[in-house]
Amino acid sequence: MTDLTLRRAEADDAPACAKIVRDWLGSIDWMPDPPAMEVIEAMMREGFPEREAYVAERLGTVVGYVSLDPDSDHIRGLYVAEPGGGVGRALVERVKEGRDRLTLNTHAPNADAHRFYAREGFAKVSDETGSDGIPEHRMEWTR
Repeated sequence: MTDLTLRRAEADDAPACAKIVRDWLGSIDWMPDPPAMEVIEAMMREGFPEREAYVAERLGTVVGYVSLDPDSDHIRGLYVAEPGGGVGRALVERVKEGRDRLTLNTHAPNADAHRFYAREGFAKVSDETGSDGIPEHRMEWTR
């Protein structure tokens, strides 16, 4: 992982990050009507400057990102191009810096994400329904 660098996300990172999300959406069968690439990209262009967002790059290519609402310390998005390579962990460790608590929501059908977050110290605190109508787990990490 020595070739991995983290930096603040910029609006111009939106296309690469949107592709990571869109590729993930294409790999699952439980998400009804996923948003179009253009919609995802526009949300990121708008959101990155207002959030504490970081991208992970490997050899100059964006391979993941995390987006955090700094007012609530709630992770709004964490996606990586190739799970299992330490990118997600590096991004989570970055947003843990200087904080004592983080929260996030993860889709209930996404068992791989639940295992990852549990390894990173997050625990399920409640069940909710997301804006997309899919059940979610709310998870929390405390130092």
